[in-house]
Amino acid sequence: MNTFSDSFSTALSLLLNADAHLYGIVGLSLRVSCIAVLLAAVFALPLGAMLAVSKFPGSRTLTVLINGFMGLPAVVVGLAVYLLLSRAGPLGQLGLLFTPTAMSIAQAVLVFPLIAAITRQIVEDAWLEYTEQLQSLGTSNWQAALTLLWDTRWSLSTVMLAGFGRAIAEVGAVMIVGGNIEGVTRVMTTAIALETSKGDLPLALGLGIVLVVIVLVLNAIAHFIRSWAARGGWK
Repeated sequence: MNTFSDSFSTALSLLLNADAHLYGIVGLSLRVSCIAVLLAAVFALPLGAMLAVSKFPGSRTLTVLINGFMGLPAVVVGLAVYLLLSRAGPLGQLGLLFTPTAMSIAQAVLVFPLIAAITRQIVEDAWLEYTEQLQSLGTSNWQAALTLLWDTRWSLSTVMLAGFGRAIAEVGAVMIVGGNIEGVTRVMTTAIALETSKGDLPLALGLGIVLVVIVLVLNAIAHFIRSWAARGGWK
């Protein structure tokens, strides 16, 4: 018990004193995950919207695959990205392996199905409500998809937050493609795993506290946005 108390008090001291090493890891984690979610959203939002408003050859199969890949193990994603970026892989010449960019790519691949699948469901619900109105205006499927993406933007913002939460809490994929290199690719989850194995509990606890706080804040923001949008939001 004393060991835990001492470790916890030391962890709080690191947080309150703005320990450079700890907050450097936190900063890298936030940067990597933000880039990953934005990268995934660029492709996932339009794809999800188009799957909701149009039916084309293979659309049903693609929907099933996206829904299935929501549960894809992180280590499998990490392995796939590692093979792509390794020297023997098709993208090996870019030299991205064991860099923050590789970690962002792995996280983007991981959260892409999540964002695309939930976007499809949200836009599909809106499409069922506004189908006749949009068709009477002569909109194409692409125009309808863009219109509904904008109309459901507040609901989609919670999807983005969910994707960010999944990305920043991930450990397997970033460990594989990042290598957990100190000062270069060491993020919160990989640092917690490493410091715990080394017995450095104060740093591991400090990072764990920050990670839990980030997840709680994300959930609080998502709840606020949903409630605010339900009351009408910005007209």
